[in-house]
This record gives sequence, structure tokens and C-alpha cells, in this order.
Amino acid sequence: MNTPRISASPASAAAPVRPSTGIQRTASAPGAGTVAMANGIPPWSATGAPVTGKQPTRRPTGAQPTRRSTGAKPRTSTRAAGAKATGASAASKPSTTAKGGGSGNGGGKGSKRDDWPTWRRWLWRIGIWALIALLAVSLIGAIALFIRYTQLDVPDPDDFAQAQSSIFYFADGETEMGRIGVVDREVVDYDDLPTYVGDAVVAAEDRSFYTNPGINILGMSRAMFETVVLNQPRGGSSITQQYVERYYVGETTTSIQGKIDETLLALKIDQEQSKEEVLGNYLNTIYFGRGAYGIQAAAEQYYGKDAADLTLSESAMLAGLIPAPSAWDPRVDHDKAEERWNYVLDGMVDAGFLTQAERDDITEFPEPIDYQQEDVFAGTEGYILQAAIDEVVEKTGVTREEIESLGYRITTTILPEHQDAAEEAVATMPDDHADNLRVAAVTVDSATGAITSMYGGPDYLEIQRNAVTQDIAQAGSTFKPFALIAGLERGIGLGSEYLANNEMEFEGFERPVRNFGGVDYGVVDLVKATQDSINTAYVGLNEDVTPQVTMETAIAAGLPEDTLDLDANPANVLGSASPHPLDMASAYATIASGGLRTEAYLVASVTDVAGEPVFEQEVEPERIFAEDVMADTTFAMQQVVNFGSGQTAKELGRPLAGKTGTSNDNRSAWFVGFSPQIVGAVALYQVGEDGSAEQITPFGGFSQITGSTVPAAVWTAMMGPILEPMEIVDFPARANVGEDIPIRQPSPSPSPTPEVTETTEAPEPEPEPEQTTEEPEPEPEETTEEPDPEPTPPPSPAPTVSPALP
Repeated sequence: MNTPRISASPASAAAPVRPSTGIQRTASAPGAGTVAMANGIPPWSATGAPVTGKQPTRRPTGAQPTRRSTGAKPRTSTRAAGAKATGASAASKPSTTAKGGGSGNGGGKGSKRDDWPTWRRWLWRIGIWALIALLAVSLIGAIALFIRYTQLDVPDPDDFAQAQSSIFYFADGETEMGRIGVVDREVVDYDDLPTYVGDAVVAAEDRSFYTNPGINILGMSRAMFETVVLNQPRGGSSITQQYVERYYVGETTTSIQGKIDETLLALKIDQEQSKEEVLGNYLNTIYFGRGAYGIQAAAEQYYGKDAADLTLSESAMLAGLIPAPSAWDPRVDHDKAEERWNYVLDGMVDAGFLTQAERDDITEFPEPIDYQQEDVFAGTEGYILQAAIDEVVEKTGVTREEIESLGYRITTTILPEHQDAAEEAVATMPDDHADNLRVAAVTVDSATGAITSMYGGPDYLEIQRNAVTQDIAQAGSTFKPFALIAGLERGIGLGSEYLANNEMEFEGFERPVRNFGGVDYGVVDLVKATQDSINTAYVGLNEDVTPQVTMETAIAAGLPEDTLDLDANPANVLGSASPHPLDMASAYATIASGGLRTEAYLVASVTDVAGEPVFEQEVEPERIFAEDVMADTTFAMQQVVNFGSGQTAKELGRPLAGKTGTSNDNRSAWFVGFSPQIVGAVALYQVGEDGSAEQITPFGGFSQITGSTVPAAVWTAMMGPILEPMEIVDFPARANVGEDIPIRQPSPSPSPTPEVTETTEAPEPEPEPEQTTEEPEPEPEETTEEPDPEPTPPPSPAPTVSPALP
């Protein structure tokens, strides 16, 4: 089929329409040199040449024959023509300046910074110079670190890793009391341990251990951020860094230079030792608590087995303790130990050591065995050692871990002969007492406050509570001297009189106050009231000086302000407070010394392994009470030993003073006595199943245990050998402080004043607590002298009862 030819001549009205090619031609404006198209492309003639001049518009005049393809047609001529046309077109276009060409200013375009504000250009320059300076400093620092790295030598582990036990001495500084520390470390081969032992430690301490170069940069950065920014101190050291610190350095590094060296040494160690060697040495060095250094000792202490036999769960528990082994021991903080155990197991999953399914199968916390301390803590000396450790930690800041590993030498104030005397005296006590009876015995140097003997119990491994420093007992009538001192300081002389009958009523008491044995003493002076520990007379004195002053006097003498039930109530004079035996001995030492108070202490000095002093106790006596007040106080208290409930001690044949005390219902019984040089305190109390004090079961042939019975006997047996080598020293003579005020009776109606023989107090001198106790006020029971706070016995003018127990 022939294709219609398209005429190149101008279209006539009847000419056929050319099919659209997508390009629209329009006539140019009059005078235009070239016809412009709608899309901005110049029109072209059929030959490829641009159309110039005025061109008529072609209009369709009806149906146009369709142009059909006849196959590939030669386009050579067209392209050639087009090329020529292009040149022609270019020639006809007006000239324009090429982009990027010169403009008369050097031929290039100006910098964009030329358009910046001045401040921005300065900021840019400062930044450039700061960057240069930073790079320079970094380069210098890197060079310095490299030089330091090359200079560092890995030290011999023996210089640091051989932990030494600390030695505790008696007061002579030569007689050894015991050794505390690492004496049973056993190094185990890492290859003999189950793989999960090391994996657990890695999951707990440094999950990047196998991939890091010896330092955990991410961990250190996180630790710095949390410590500095969040104020939440935490460690970020890698296992290798910890290993370097403990195995090579031997102590915690705090200086910047030390930390840099430690980090560089960790990098060097990582290059020189395999990961397995580092981890194995770390496991044999790290402290796990309970005195256990190394994984083998830890396995024995916590699970009674070899490290090679540890289970995965047990390994995770031990690994979780590493940051704070003493504080997170399950026996101390079970919840924290279990939390850490879960943390380690989850970490083993994160590190790829366990699958989630294996982790999910471990649900039961591996309870460790009971803590079995070294035999060094066995017996009575175990109480002394533990008390000495606690005091070193409190006063020096040295931790228990350091005591157990750094070879300190601790000298205590315990005199061997005094300690033997205390233990032997307790051993003389009748053995038919209840199993739950506790005995506390302690002696204190009145001039210095040094504790020269301490009996805290028969065996620390059986009962880990020190009866002298940790347990408490109601003071009973041993509290009365504080009211006496308060009265003397306020001008109430020893000759001042008080009505002292049984069952007298006083403001603040719900029931009448009773005397031990129900005795009516009539009018007595303060010497007699002290000698026989008369409750009603002392309650009257307490009214005069006020309970507040009595309490403050006790505190001034040495009782801690936080002593249990130490309150300003009317019954406090009867001994409602419950102090530690050591506190009462310390307060009485202030009286024995003539009014000078010192701090009771057990540790005399501490030196490090090199012999350098770490701590030395300084004795600084403080004048608390006037000497004349103390002279009258000790005069009255001597009568307790000479004629009252403490007559058992009189057999020692030297000047002694003291006070017995018995709490309500005989729940505690005391005797605290002294010579001018030394104070001794003995307290008995019985602990019920619920931990509270219960009535002491009578034993030794006594119908009831009061301060004048077993306590006075034990005190005498203890102090005899202690006092024997000491010079016999008299107490100061009576000073007759203040004014002897005649009868000062309280509100109650006077009852007949029967003359009670002074001997009464001898038979069972001490049960004063019961008498005191019955005072209803806050704690009648505390009243030492009255066995029963509300005795029903009728007040008989001349009771046949034996002496009243103080």
C-alpha cells in the first residue's frame, strides 16, 4: 500500500492533516527570527533545518491519510542536515556568558564563606584551631602513653598476691590471741574446673572479656557517666583490670597515675597471657566472703565441696557475690543474693553461654551451708576477736576483707590474767541453771577505759551474740546511783531524809511503790537508802531532782542516749532502762575515777604488715562530775558492800563500792562493783524462745536469783585474782556535799516507821528489781528490787523480812 506523500509546500485549506508527533508548532510573533514551539524547542523543517521567518499556521482541513511505517528508512541525510542546521542555529543565537566563566575577578567564583557574617567566620576559625589543638594534644598523649606502656614491666605476682592473715594480740603485744585471714587458700587449675564456672564469672563481671583488649571501654564510659552525671557510683573495670589490681597491685588504686598504669598493665597482660590464664588466676585470687579467697575456698565455705564439683547454679550464686561478698552473702542479705544469682544466669544467656531453655530450667536458688568460721573463733575468745574486728573497722576504716588479707597486727587491751579470771569465775557458777541462761562479765580500767577482760558467752561458734556488747538487760537498782549524783549536785546531802515505807503512792505511778520484801523502813537518809536499795526513798529523791535530770546524769556518766527505754519517767530511777553490760561498766568507771569519763575501748593499736602505725587509741579523760560529789557517791556505794546486798564482795578485804540490781520478776540480775582502779560488771538474764527476757529460773539452791546472789558471787570470784596484785587504794573521804535536809516526804500519808535491821539486805540482798519493778509507771518490771510489781503483802510495821534487795 502506497504511503501518501506529504507536501512540503504551505498547507491549503483543503490540505490533509499531518498526524500529531507530540510537538506543537505555533507561529512566531511578527518580526521574530525563529518560530518558537510550545515547549521551548525551536521548530524544524522537514529537512532538519530550523524554520525561520514568518511561517503560516498549518490547520487541519479534514481527514488526513494515515502515515504508515515502511520499515527502516535511511536517516543519514536527515542527521547530516540536522548537524548543519544545528550549526546554523548556533550561529543565529545571540551570545551569552557561559556559566562558570570568568567575570573579570580572576576567572573563578568567590568562596561561600565570604558571604558569612563575621561571627560565623570567627567561630569557624576557632573550631579549626581547636580541632588542631585537640589533635595535637591527643597525639602527644598517645605518644606519652605509648612510652609509659613500653616502660611498664609486669611485676612478680608474689609481691602482691600473697595475702597474709592479721594477728590479734593480748595487751602485752606479744601473746597471740588469734589469726584472722587467708591461711587455707588452695590454687586450682582452671582446666580442672567446669567451663560454666568461668562463664558465670564472665557473665557477672565482664561480658566482653573474651573480645576486649584487656579493658572494657564501654563499661568504663558507662561507669564514668553514671558516677559523674547520675551520681550513682559503680565500677567499670574489666576482669583483667580487676585481676591486675588484686593480683599485681594488691590494693585499690585511687590516683590518676595509678589508674593509668593499671589500665596500661591490663593491656600488656592481655597481650602476654591468654584469656584462660587471666581468668584462672582471677578465680584463684578474688575474694568471695566468709574468709574465702579463690574459688576453691569459696566452694568449701558455701557448699562444702571442691570447686570442680560446683553445679552451674552454685557457680552463678558465687559469681554474683564478687562485687560485695560480705554484704550479699545469703545469710546477710538473701534477697540481694538471689537477685544477683538471677542476674548472672540471665547474663549467661546474653553472652551465649546458655540457651534460654537451659536458663528456664534453673529455678531453685542454691542455698549455701551454714557459715562455719575458723576454729580461731571457737570458745570465749571468739567474742573478743569479733568485737575487736568490729572496732577496727569502725575506728580505722579498714575493711574486714583487708583485715583478713593484708597482715595487720592488732593489739587489744585484754590482759590474759584478767581474762582467765573472768572465765574461771563464770565456770564456778552452779551448773543446774537453765540452758538459756546468759552470763555477761566484763572489767574496765577506770582511769583509761581499757577493757581488760570480756566474757561474752561460752562459745562464739554456738551463739554469735556477745552478751557484753550486744545483749541488753534491765538495769534495776544499778541505776539508782545516777539519781544520787543528781541530788548531790543540787545540794541534797547524804544526810537528807526521806520517808521509806512500803507501798507508798507517788505522782506518775498507777500503783503504790513497793520495797523489796515489803519492808517499811520509816525515815532514812540517802546513805541508808543506798545501802538497802530502798525503792520508795529513791523515788522520792527522783521527784526532787526530776526524772529528766536523773536520765541526763546517766547519759553524762556514760550510758548511750539511745539505750533502750532510757526515758525521763518517774520509774527510771528503779532501772527501767536496758543497757549493755559494757555501757553500765563504763558509766560506773566514771564514778570510780572520781568523775573523769573515758571511752571504753578494746583495740589499743593497729599496725600494717610493714610495722607502720595505722591506729592508736588516745585516752582523753573528761571531767564530768566534781570530785567531792564523787567522794560522797562512792561513800554511799561502799555501804552496799560493807552492810548491804553486796556483802559477798567484802571478803576481798579491800575498799570496794558497788550496787546490786534485780529487775521486775527477776528477769535480770546485776552486780556492778569497783575499786578506785578497776570496775567489774556481771549480769545474768534468761532468753525466752521468742528472744525476749523471761524470769530467771532459780538454781544453785536459791529461791530466786537476785543481784546479791549469783551475780555478786561471780563478781567476787572474778575480781579476787584481778585485784590481788593491785595496790590497795582507799576511796576519797566523805565530803559532805550539800545540805542535810530533814524529812522530805512525798504526797502519801506517812506509815509507821518500823525499825528494820540492816542485816535484812544481806540474806537476799539484791532482788531490788522486783521491788522497783512494781512501779506501774512505764515499766514497773524494770524496777529491780521488787520481785513482783504489785505485791499483795500487807504493810507490816516491823516486817520480819530479811534485808531489802537493791
